[in-house]
Parts: sequence; C-alpha cells; structure tokens
Amino acid sequence: MIYNINELLRNNPYPGRGIVIGCGEDGSRAVILYFIMGRSVNSRNRVFDKTGDGIRTKAYEPALLTDPSLVIYRPVRVLSGRTIVTNGDQTDTIFEYILNGRGFHDALLTREYEPDAPNYTPRISGLVEPDGSYCLSILKTADGSPKCCLRGFYEYSAPIPGLGHFISTYKEDGDPLPAFEGEPVPVGISTENGIGGLAKTVWESLNAENKVSLYALEIDIATGKRSDLIINKNV
Repeated sequence: MIYNINELLRNNPYPGRGIVIGCGEDGSRAVILYFIMGRSVNSRNRVFDKTGDGIRTKAYEPALLTDPSLVIYRPVRVLSGRTIVTNGDQTDTIFEYILNGRGFHDALLTREYEPDAPNYTPRISGLVEPDGSYCLSILKTADGSPKCCLRGFYEYSAPIPGLGHFISTYKEDGDPLPAFEGEPVPVGISTENGIGGLAKTVWESLNAENKVSLYALEIDIATGKRSDLIINKNV
C-alpha cells in the first residue's frame, strides 16, 4: 500500500524529525525532504541555513539556546554527487567515512540513538546516490531498553517513479516519545507543481504549533542539477 504523506502528517501531531526520499513521477528526478519539529523552547528556536555543501541548523535567537549538543548540526551534506541527510551529527560521521573510502553502513555501526533519556531519540539517516538509488537507516533502542541499540538498514536499488519512503524519529506524541516502528513507509511523490509545490503541501500538513523547518531538494538524475528550498517558521 502506498500512503499519502500529507495525510500521514496531518494525522500525527508529533512525528519529530522526518526524512522522505524518492523519485518524481517521470522517473528523472530524485527527491529529498527533511523536516524538524520541536516541543521545547530549545528545539523550536532553530532555522535551517544553507552551507557550501548542504544545510545546517542554527539558533534563531542565540540568547535562547541552552544546549546545542543535539539541536545544532548539519542535516544535509553532499560529497561527489552523493547526498547525505540525517537528524544529527551522524551526517558528519557518514561524510568522513565516505571521504575515506568506506560506506554508509560502516559509519552508522559506530553510532547509536541519542543520549536524551527517557526518549532516547532514534537517529534517522539517508543517502541518495547519483543514479537515484538510496538507503535509509534508523538507530534506536531495542524495545525501549537503552542497553541495546537496534540498527535497521533499508536499501532501495533503483528509484521507482512517483514513489518515496518516509521515516521519522517518533511514532507519535507521548511522554516518553515512542520511537518509529516498522519499515520506512511507502508514500506517493508528486512533483507536478515542482519541488516548491511539494514542499508547500508537506509544510502545511505539519502540526502548526510544533513544526520548525523544512528542506526540500530535487536532483536531476541525468545531469546532477539541483534545485532546493528552505521553509523556516522563524523568519
């Protein structure tokens, strides 16, 4: 079954941070979406900002930043046409491993969930290859126990027109927050109105109180040409 990403998000007030990777309907363009949400002042006090090789998070009001350790990082980095997207500083771990001739899987074997008890927020990560094939991963506690890290890897050997996969840090709102369950969710990808149109509909589907920022990227698989945009609640 293929789900509607907008309906999934409208019916979930707090999926936390989320990644969608897939392909536009005509099969020529890879698509990446990454969004962040927040419940605390520290989490909500952020914006996305472009860098030379991707984007970073930064404090909207620096005076309100109380702990940068899990909220300030580079969600997206590009290396030799390969695009890394994650919800934490494991972006840099993956980048360094690829730079040194190793891979996505090897890099994430060195990492685990975030040390933010009692939530133990999962680390979600994705990698898009120049040919549009992609990987997704989640690192989370095994059945809620911090004694064991469960590492899930999902590899998609070729892009399928009009199809993407969605993964988020949390299943839903709660206290503590329950981790995402199961495999990445298959979702339809529509770029009929361009990457901007897709980004707008996803942004509007996120809970108005909890959403913080969204990044959207479209890559022409044949040429490598990129088109991206950022939507920040704090402007």
